[in-house]
Amino acid sequence: MNSAHGAGIDADVPEPGERALARTPIAIIGMAGIFPQALDARQFWSNVVTGRDCTTDVPEQWWRAADHHAPDLFARDKTYSRRGGFLPPMTFDPHEFGMPPAAVDSIGLVQLLSLVVARDVLRDAGCPDATWYDPSRTGVVLGVCGANSTLLPLGSRLITPELRRAARAAGLAERQIDTFIERFLDLAPEWTEDSFPGLLGNIVAGRVANRFGLGGANYTVDAACASSLAALRGAVAELVDHRADLMLTGGCDADNSIVSYLCFSKTPALSPSDRVRPFDRDADGTLLGEGVGMLALKRLADAERDGDRVYAVLRGLGSSSDGRTGSIYAPCGDGQLAALRAAYADAAVAPSSVELIEAHGTGTPVGDTVEARTLATFLSTPGDRHFAAVGSVKSQIGHTKAAAGTAGLMKAALALHHRLLPPTIGVEHPAEAFTPGADQPLYVNTRPRPWIHDARRPVRRAGVSAFGFGGINFHAVLEEHAASHSRAKVTHPAPRAYLWHASDPAALLGVLESGAEPATGPIPADHARLGYVAADAPAADRLRTLATAQLRAQPGHQDWHHAEGIFYRRAALPPGTKVAALFAGQGSQYLDMGHGALLTIPPVRAGFDAAATQPTQGEPLARVVFPVPGGDQAVNAARLRRTAYAQPAIGALSMGQFRFLTELGFTADAMLGHSFGELTALWAAGSLEDDQALARLAVARGRSMEAATQDGDPGAMVSVRLAEATATELAAPFPGLVICNRNAPGEVVLGGPTASVTAFVEECERRTLPAQRLPVAAAFHTDHVRSAVTEFAEALAAEKVGPPTVPVLANTEGATYGHDPEHNRQVLARQLGLPVQFEARLRELYESGVRVFVEFGPRQILSGLVRRTFEAGDVEAVPTDVGVGTDSALALKLAAARLAVIGLPIADINRYDADPPATAPEPSAVARVLVGPNFAVTAVQSALPVPPVVPESPTTDPATTEPAATAPVVRGAHPPPPERAPQDVSPGVPQALADAATEHLTVHNRFLTD
Repeated sequence: MNSAHGAGIDADVPEPGERALARTPIAIIGMAGIFPQALDARQFWSNVVTGRDCTTDVPEQWWRAADHHAPDLFARDKTYSRRGGFLPPMTFDPHEFGMPPAAVDSIGLVQLLSLVVARDVLRDAGCPDATWYDPSRTGVVLGVCGANSTLLPLGSRLITPELRRAARAAGLAERQIDTFIERFLDLAPEWTEDSFPGLLGNIVAGRVANRFGLGGANYTVDAACASSLAALRGAVAELVDHRADLMLTGGCDADNSIVSYLCFSKTPALSPSDRVRPFDRDADGTLLGEGVGMLALKRLADAERDGDRVYAVLRGLGSSSDGRTGSIYAPCGDGQLAALRAAYADAAVAPSSVELIEAHGTGTPVGDTVEARTLATFLSTPGDRHFAAVGSVKSQIGHTKAAAGTAGLMKAALALHHRLLPPTIGVEHPAEAFTPGADQPLYVNTRPRPWIHDARRPVRRAGVSAFGFGGINFHAVLEEHAASHSRAKVTHPAPRAYLWHASDPAALLGVLESGAEPATGPIPADHARLGYVAADAPAADRLRTLATAQLRAQPGHQDWHHAEGIFYRRAALPPGTKVAALFAGQGSQYLDMGHGALLTIPPVRAGFDAAATQPTQGEPLARVVFPVPGGDQAVNAARLRRTAYAQPAIGALSMGQFRFLTELGFTADAMLGHSFGELTALWAAGSLEDDQALARLAVARGRSMEAATQDGDPGAMVSVRLAEATATELAAPFPGLVICNRNAPGEVVLGGPTASVTAFVEECERRTLPAQRLPVAAAFHTDHVRSAVTEFAEALAAEKVGPPTVPVLANTEGATYGHDPEHNRQVLARQLGLPVQFEARLRELYESGVRVFVEFGPRQILSGLVRRTFEAGDVEAVPTDVGVGTDSALALKLAAARLAVIGLPIADINRYDADPPATAPEPSAVARVLVGPNFAVTAVQSALPVPPVVPESPTTDPATTEPAATAPVVRGAHPPPPERAPQDVSPGVPQALADAATEHLTVHNRFLTD
């Protein structure tokens, strides 16, 4: 049996074979790429996470829709699709790569862009500065398929004999035919000594090896749309066999030419609706895309020895052919299943250990159906469902053909690196195999979600598929590299904090107006300071403008805040001002709480990872808090209300928020939790042994309370804004209804039998009194849960509840936490059945000198209680989350910025955000902006003069017609053609016919060059 991972889901997997990749796993240490709407891998990932549709209508630099598009699927020589994913314009500097500028127009776009991407992937892998990097032990294997962009325009020059014969057959004279041919040849680049290598597919890899001095193997592989995973197979073999120490691999495709559109239209595989919707029940085809992507690979052992950043680990790779089938391009489930089995055997892991599948997913109805059924069959696990998110980046960039597998690998590797389940867009109605209620393993993930540990799957894993015409199937198995997570920087969009300070308000205003960069370190106590958090750069500019205007208008104010989240103080709060940390209790939970923070602030996600290590009786915690898209929200919310889920979830979010602020410099002088939050407060004060202790006790507390209510009425709770005496009098007619929380002046919570609570709420509504039924699973702190005290006490007996390092105030009247662990356990256990005296504890904190209350947990319920307890302006209540429908990452960073403005030693709030991309050096004078595969054709044609318009004159004697002057032709790097004698219209050929024939030849050439 497999002992590599110990116990868990892989325990029963057979030992890997002698040549299995599991014995020599491969590290992805670098990646780079150019894809639609993305000039680099960072923008590619940003587009993925934000769900950006990167497809557009076809640009005219590729081909003209007016010439080649028709909505009729069966129109001859036409495509019914006019949309796709097209590479953005790219600056190419031949000087940087030691190439003569004149050669550029003779080299295919895919070769030129591959040099740029190879440069970037070597940089991303750290090669230029690495002592381990040896170019002589580095190779490159790339997937390339289809025609090179230079072949068609060069080939068009060779059809002139046929054109000449066709013109003669049409009755044109030789002199006019010569003019036609001359004009035709002027429309395309000429053959040069660079043309032959410039159009060869294998030179894509060869040119990379040549320009970067690589001594390892270089070659390309054509396996149609599986080319890049076929190339991966070759690159991995070089590493496993120790023929190389570093390999570059990937896929390269810059061919959204009209020829590609015609090929896919006549299959037919393109979407008539011009939408690619993988795994949607209304999917009707794919869209074409372009892309050049590369990965840098090393043996994992070498990468760890050299201290490399590892995006992900390639653990298994499987391949197969469909064998004899009815069609050379129809998908085959049996063939795909064979590749899947081979991949997971090669990885020596259980198929059900995977939680993300980046599928081939083209959006074609037949292809998607076959793939979905095959995956569902292969991954089906009794007793477990919806554990694997399936998606396809083709929904965003189109089908990038030879680069498709690399785009999928990059997406999956970055998902593992960032611990984020990326979305697939365009899916409104998932196909039958992915129905949320179905008892099967897959679901379509339509929005970004945090990838939290599943207690049954201790290692995050992803699978990537790519299939190609000809019946070739590949599947790769990736897994996370835990040691690299501490070095991970968030490269997808995240809110950023902005802080400025100066010696006085006038100086601060000058700093803001000067455009100076914000500060990162602690702020001197006597400095004027201002801060805010912005979701993006435009928002940051707008907030800076607002801040500047308000500071200019109110320079003498000691403090103010703007409604849009700008905070200012003339100086820090006085020395000795104390800070208390408050921790939320049950009832504050909500679906997707902390979502944005988990995606962009790693310590917050780590809190959930710690909580999720505890097994649950049912769905894993992550699937309850962040449910699978498409489910019934009412059912999801009811499930989260269960104490067995709500309490661990609240504790996890509070833990992550507290840890993040602590990293920034936050410390508290005292702590107070509300109900369940008391347990989290003890963890924060160091009373519990570690994060796992909090996770264990949160689960135990929730389960004990759930068990206490299973045999009868669990009861309910209602919050009322009434004085305690009034609430008690009003509740008297309702049996069993008692006050269980005293939260703030004129605000109490009552609990008791469900029928009594329901009737009480109806009575309040009848009297128009403020009453709100709470989203809780039982009547906490009443006799309804008293039996939970004993069960929770048993769980506490196995845990250390030591003396807190800072005071932790107990909710129970007269109770305290101190040096005796047994006493602490008793206080914590009895708290379940006794009323919460929150208002009294707040006042106790105030009397001790606390003026800053920082709330940890979901919503901002406790912050509201603070504001209603004390005079406005007397205290600062700072929530770290503000509730449903808001950006929790922005809220948490804004809390940090506010604390810095208040005067706490907060620094480096954006520590997990990647630095802005480095500014590219100025290109040389010979640099070119390459737009589309026909850039050379465009350059030639843009240099041509506009032909003169000669008015038609049928009665003119040809012998006396004065020929039109021919302007010189400018060809950029190409020498001008020899001068030719001007040609006039041949006898008997009307000028209109001659112009029409010339236009026909122009259009014909454009068809070929497109």
